[in-house]
Amino acid sequence: MILEFFVPVVMRNVLFLILLVGLAACDRGSSEAEQEFAGTASQEESETIESGQGLVGKLDISQRGTAMIDTSFQAPDGSKVQLSDFIGNPVLVNVWATWCAPCIVEMPMLDKLAAREKDRLKVLVVSQDIQGAEKVVPFFERGQYQELEPYVDPENGLSFGFGSGLMPTTVLYDAQGKEVWRVIGAMDWDGAKAATLLEDTLAGG
Repeated sequence: MILEFFVPVVMRNVLFLILLVGLAACDRGSSEAEQEFAGTASQEESETIESGQGLVGKLDISQRGTAMIDTSFQAPDGSKVQLSDFIGNPVLVNVWATWCAPCIVEMPMLDKLAAREKDRLKVLVVSQDIQGAEKVVPFFERGQYQELEPYVDPENGLSFGFGSGLMPTTVLYDAQGKEVWRVIGAMDWDGAKAATLLEDTLAGG
């Protein structure tokens, strides 16, 4: 009798933990995959950030000072662009997908950040959906974002270049195109923690 009660309780707890992990980040290869954060950063080079709404990300500074990755993706007008086209101002690059639940949660927060800091920061959200604009443009129309634009990367060049294996992954570059830090997973980009992380770079121009 005790065993019959105990097993369902354990199963419910396991399912609950899986759902929490699923909110944290999405595997690049599957919209249904859940996995823990992985990376090469040491404890001194990384920090777990919990910012409410089930959002959990890992701040990673192990790539600080490295140059922007050299890969092309599509601008909203269909033209080819590279991250280096945006050198001159700090750039926050977010790789995401329409099937990634925490990515979708982040979008309004990133939009608010982009609106608030538009004079000091370029926020690029680049979809990794293989259907490209066909999938992403309707998503943006429904979201009615004020500042974000539908950049697309159907070849997943940025995602592979960043090498995290998870979405969302967000990388901050300074005005010279050098990486400052990255967040692997999701966080509240409209919150105090994000503002603190960004301020040194934004204040320096």
